[in-house]
Amino acid sequence: MNGLIEVFLLSLIPTFEGRYAIVYGIGRGYPLWETLLTAALGVLLLSIVLPAALPFIDRLMFWLERTPLERLARLYLYYVERVRKKAHPYVVKWGFLGLTLFVAIPLPGTGVWTGSLAAYLFGIEKRMTIPALILGGLLSMAITVLPALGLFG
Repeated sequence: MNGLIEVFLLSLIPTFEGRYAIVYGIGRGYPLWETLLTAALGVLLLSIVLPAALPFIDRLMFWLERTPLERLARLYLYYVERVRKKAHPYVVKWGFLGLTLFVAIPLPGTGVWTGSLAAYLFGIEKRMTIPALILGGLLSMAITVLPALGLFG
């Protein structure tokens, strides 16, 4: 059971998320279906919580800019600008489908965290953002797990 808690916690980490939590779980020899369900639970949780939390994170970072933790705030703002540039072609041109595909690409710098931030930056409604994040996160897991199991890779 502790192994599945590890998988769940790893599925919540930016850029690691469900896709690499699965690889970790499979590599550690955890049961496949339990690993998949645990990582999917992490993706679902992130997809629902992040869109609601981002406005508060923004406010916190703007406040931190006026404190000794200014570097942390600047790092966050740098990350925001990177996301804006990276996601723009996908999200603005293709909307829901673009956001879904951007999240589904199993590469560092894409995923639920970055997709959620991109949706927030480009003003995509939560009723469209959350399904795109869930679908993209689950697709990313599928794209990652098939080669990890020796299929299509």
